[in-house]
Amino acid sequence: MKIQDITNLLEKTAPLYLQEPYDNAGMITGQVTWECNGIMICLDATESVIIEALEKKCNLVIAHHPIIFRGLKKINGGNYVERVIIKAIKNDIAIYAIHTNLDNVLQGVNGRIADKLNLENRHILKPKDAQLKKLITFAPVDKAVQVREALFAAGAGNLGKYSECSFNTEGTGTFKAGENSEPYVGEKGKLHAEKELKIEVIFPAYLEQKIVRAMNEAHPYEEVAFDIIALGNILSDVGSGLIGDLKEPIPELKLLENLKNAFGLKTIRHTVITGNTVKKIAICGGAGIFLLADAIKAGADVFITGDVKYHEFFDAEGKILLVDIGHYESEQFTIDLIYDILKEKFPNFALLKTGVNTNPVHYL
Repeated sequence: MKIQDITNLLEKTAPLYLQEPYDNAGMITGQVTWECNGIMICLDATESVIIEALEKKCNLVIAHHPIIFRGLKKINGGNYVERVIIKAIKNDIAIYAIHTNLDNVLQGVNGRIADKLNLENRHILKPKDAQLKKLITFAPVDKAVQVREALFAAGAGNLGKYSECSFNTEGTGTFKAGENSEPYVGEKGKLHAEKELKIEVIFPAYLEQKIVRAMNEAHPYEEVAFDIIALGNILSDVGSGLIGDLKEPIPELKLLENLKNAFGLKTIRHTVITGNTVKKIAICGGAGIFLLADAIKAGADVFITGDVKYHEFFDAEGKILLVDIGHYESEQFTIDLIYDILKEKFPNFALLKTGVNTNPVHYL
């Protein structure tokens, strides 16, 4: 199996297009054309993980966090990032990162946290906007179904819980075929009028090339007329954070106890207990304090994340219980998530979860 077979599957779940501008998800070292001997899954591609991959004969390391965030001016082993890159390249180890693109899908990192809390009625806390486009094309009436089905198969026409959505308007198209053309209908050199359907579908922007290719392959016309329009609409199942409901309200202290048990926590940092019960919970794995205002606006009783600074706790202002369970702790089950995605498609392939705890933070 090629490494590309694995990365294609991961990018079907969490397209690279959905990563944040500051991120560096995707192939860090190695080539997608390499044969894959085995996969080591981790949160952080540290030196210990690379050594572990070598010992277990895995030439692909899939990490949540990219080992390289910023450009490297030197690669001489002066820090752990450089040492990891050197060791990976010298030993033909491919490193692939699936980071904020996996954070930004509903069934991604936050979805796995929600699983641990048994949350219902889940949706994205802060959906992304400007992620949708509209395709408008024109097909002869007898081929309109063929073109629509190809567009749907390529990923167009999905709106929330609905699929195969389109708008169709009947009209008349005109054209005159040139001397070197091969028209589907009409005669060369003569103006032709054809009954056509105007087909309109919405699609995620990252699928544009695939959508256009599918349209061209299915369309009977030699030259296909179409428009693509960028939309400001939100993509409801893509964005930052997640919010959902507990089946029944519980006291705040009970929630904190449940978090300790579910996430194996030694300690939890949180704002003052408000005395309210908890039902609606907002979450963001990793560093998510930028979503605090969104959690409050959404009516969440509690916001669970990591990496909250001292002064940021004040921003809760008694309106919400703000809980910091730690960066690593909130994302620890991402390893299981990646494993499950791959195991479903490649049940007999060598998939290993790292035995290395890469959490740099320790507690007494």
